[in-house]
Parts: sequence; structure tokens; C-alpha cells
Amino acid sequence: MTDTEQPTIPTTSRKQRDLTRFGLLLLGLVVLNLVGSLFFFRLDLTEEKRYTMAPATKQLLQNLPEPVTVTVYLAGDFPPAFRRLQQSVRETLNEMQVYGGRNLHYVFVDPSAASTEKERNAFYETLLKKGLRPTNLAASENGKRSEKIIFPWATVALGNQEKQVLLLRGNQAAPAEVRLNQSIEGLEYELASTIRKLVPGQRKLIGVVEGHNELTNVQAYDLINSLSQYYSVYRVNLSRTRPQDLAKLSAIIIAKPTEAYSEPEKFELDQYVTRGGKALFFVDPMRVSLDSTARAGASLAFPYELNLDDLLFRYGVRLNGDLILDLNSGVIPMVTGTLGDKPNVEPMQWQFYPLINTFSQHPVTRNLDAVYTKFISSIDTVKAAGIRKTPLMFTSRYARVLPAPVPINFNDARLAPDPKVYKQRFLPVGYLLEGQFRSLYANRARPGTTQFQPAAAADARPGKVLVISDGDFIRNEVDPKTGNPYRLGFDRMANTEFANRELVLNAVDYMLDETGLIAVRGKQITLRPLDKIRILAERTKWQALNLMLPLALLGGFGLVRAWLRRRRYASFRTE
Repeated sequence: MTDTEQPTIPTTSRKQRDLTRFGLLLLGLVVLNLVGSLFFFRLDLTEEKRYTMAPATKQLLQNLPEPVTVTVYLAGDFPPAFRRLQQSVRETLNEMQVYGGRNLHYVFVDPSAASTEKERNAFYETLLKKGLRPTNLAASENGKRSEKIIFPWATVALGNQEKQVLLLRGNQAAPAEVRLNQSIEGLEYELASTIRKLVPGQRKLIGVVEGHNELTNVQAYDLINSLSQYYSVYRVNLSRTRPQDLAKLSAIIIAKPTEAYSEPEKFELDQYVTRGGKALFFVDPMRVSLDSTARAGASLAFPYELNLDDLLFRYGVRLNGDLILDLNSGVIPMVTGTLGDKPNVEPMQWQFYPLINTFSQHPVTRNLDAVYTKFISSIDTVKAAGIRKTPLMFTSRYARVLPAPVPINFNDARLAPDPKVYKQRFLPVGYLLEGQFRSLYANRARPGTTQFQPAAAADARPGKVLVISDGDFIRNEVDPKTGNPYRLGFDRMANTEFANRELVLNAVDYMLDETGLIAVRGKQITLRPLDKIRILAERTKWQALNLMLPLALLGGFGLVRAWLRRRRYASFRTE
């Protein structure tokens, strides 16, 4: 053998080496699969962790007592923007199914897939009876405008129970793509919270305080009915309820009192809050009589004497004796003339009815639609050690404050407002207070007795208090003809439903949520829109690149592979 000759490797040795490599590779794959089956993990490489389930969601799904079926009515052909919501729902359910396993099933249904119009209308009617309201989806593609009836809903069924989930939420005043993004951000919470409410468990107790001429059952019907689907709700009289029974309540609601609290009643309320209770105050600081205004043509609004000011002041807020006017407001019916022999009634802007559409990014109000208020007052914060104060809702940038006494005159609605006097902006009108509240009666005698109260009770625990300076915030309108209550937040004049009920339900969930599921509402997905002008200008270039680059890479890979094979096997040639 000369120096230039290559040693010849026996064919048997090469075969054994290849078989050994193949065997080791196969063994490695088997071991990797065994390890993967023992240790479950998933990687989410997105910046905002959009595919990562919250720990509370995982725990809920892993502990489902029986199978849950989710029916989504979003199958079908949609415009690209809405198809993103459709795909996000599917991805969210896929991720939830990973943790729910055999106890979570889902199916997509196309409501318009019936073969005949009669069958399609019959199916639509079935969905309407379930409370699923359709949306008329309009889209423009290639210069052509098309419309389609869609049902952006899902139903969640567990056993013989079924609840509806609205998938298209968000702020209606926002652009369409922003609202769709807000809906996608809330998918995990909407689905998980509905499942949680179906899972059997001990129902928590909520008390609605009475005895001070609060809202009646009819006036607060929709709120009470909505809460009753998930909690046990009943009326509570502080002067008759024993402290030990009051302590069993998970939350209490003060629903627009118009008569003063006695000191013993206020003491019981204070002790409940300082011992870790949750309280929601919907209080009118100002007394407004619309009946007197209608009869006399005008009236004056004066502060209420509810005997709650010192209690709320101790907790960290002060309800001011004033009324807010806002250029972003609701309407009232006004007679503007006659039409034939009948009065002509038109809706007129009424600045005393501010529409609130500016919220904090707190889970209670994140991605919330506008809410409706009537005769709302400003709120100031005061020093309260250990209390975290979160403003939840604000007026628009064009507001003004009128101190008491405030003249109320319906004829003002006929006048065009002067924007120059609406100089105050983003006034807070709702606060969430959290922490260890110090008792108003600390180092004082209990009302009506000589029993001295310590600086801090031995069983004191952190509590939560929501304060909104509008008692009508939770008041639903009533049909004057039938006497039936409308849904909370529905305005007959504007024929629009506002998000008052959703805000209150979110607040109650936040206060009573021990699993942390409400924190999922804080999930944020960043919109990264493409530059439409640049797309039009560079469309041909990118299309050609997407078409030619894969072919070029594939051809290059083939050439490199052929060269490597030729170089590798050249050494096996024998002369």
C-alpha cells in the first residue's frame, strides 16, 4: 500500500457502526418520551405569555368533578379580523383541555349552516330563547360590503346546568380591532369564571342592607337576580341582625339609602368591615327630587344627612356635597313642540347624567364598556394608614363641579352647553379601598353603652370596600306600562345597555375570589398592527420573496447535501 492509498474499511464494520448509531438514537427517543410522560411541561415563547394559563385556572380545570362541555357558536367563514377571535377561542380551549383532560370537551357550531332558511331561522329562535343575542357583522373585502348574522356566544354545560358566555366584549367606543383584542384578552377569565360558577360548592352569602329607604326589590331586581345565580342574596336589617349572623356574610351592599343610619347600626357596619368584611357602598351624597323639579319647573339639590360621612372618612374617602356635570352624558326626554295634536318628545343631552368611559387598568374595570350614572358627586381621598386606595372610574376630560345647593332645571337641557366652563378633567367617582381598616369607634364607648372599644379588635382582619358616589348606579329602570324591570344599565331613551351590572359583578368577584381567578382579567395582549400603506407599496416584493426564498433554500440544501455525500463516499472507492 502506497502513501496515497486509503485504507479500506470493511463493509461489516460500517454496517455495525450504523446499526449502533441507529440503536442509540432509537433508545434516546424512547428514553426522552418516557421522561416527557413523567414530567409535564409546556413552553410559551410569546412576550406577553398569551398561551399560559393562570395557576387559578389550572387548579380549577384539574379538579373538575365531572365532564364540562363548551359549545361555541363561532364556526363558519368570517372576515380576517373576526377570524382572529375565532382562532383565539379555539386556542384557549385547546390550552384549557390540556389541564382539564377528559373532563373538558368543546365543539364549534355554525348557526347559519342549516340547509334551508326555515331550519336556520328555527335554530336562531332556539338560541334567542337561551338569551344569546346575535350581532350583525359587517365587513368589506375587495371593495364589496357584506353582512352576516353571527352569535358571538358560547354555552358551558355541567350536568343539567348551563350558562352563557359572551365572547365579544370590550369597550364599544373603541376601534373594532381594539375591541376584538380586548375580547381576546378576556377569554380565559370569561370561560374559567363560568366553569367555576357551575362547579358545585358552598354558596357564599351576600346581604343587601335595608331599613333606610334603600332601593326596593323591583328597583334592584336585575342586580339581585344576577347575584343570586352565584350567591345567596337576602335582605339585612342592621338593627335586628345579630353580630354573629352578620359575620357569616361574605359581603354587604348599601343600595342608595335616603334615611340616616343610627349610631348602633353604624357601629355594626363598622365592626363588620374592620373584621375583614367586604362592603359595597352605592351612596348619593346629594338629594335630588325630580318630581319637585317636574312640578315646579326647577328645584335645589341639597346634601343628604345619612350619618355615614365620618365612617367613610375614617376608611379613606370623602363624598363631597356637589354634583358633576359632564359633556359626555346621557339623555332625558323633552317636549320640544307638538306633532299634530300630540306633544313631540325628543331625547336631549342632560349633563347631570355623565357617561363614564374612562377606567383604571384594575381587574374590576379592565376592558369595561361605558357605564351610566345619574347625579353623581366628586370623591376626595383622605389619609388612612394602611389603606390602598384605587380609583376605578373617572369622568371625561370635559366636566365641571357645582357645589351645594345645586339648581336643577329641565329647561337647561334645551341650552347648548358652554365648553369653556367644563375645565375639570378625569374626576374620580369610584374608589376601591383595601387593607386593615381602623374602627371609627376605636378607644371610644360602644354607642348606647359604656363598653369601651379597644384600639384594634383581636379578630381584626384586612377588608375591602367599594365606594361609588351614585346610588342609582345599581338601579334598573322599570317598564311604566307593564311594571317589569329592565336589565341593569339599560337606557330606554338611548336604547343602549351599559356595563353597570358587569362592573358590580366584577367587583363582587374580586372581593370574594379566594382563588385569584379574577386576576386573569389583567391579562394583556399587545396589538402589533401592520403598516397598511407599506403593505400596498411593498406587496409585490414580499410576495416574490415568500415564493422564491423557500425554493432557493430547498435547492441550496439539495446541492450542499449532494456535495457532502460525494465527499463522504469518495474515500470508499477502490482503484
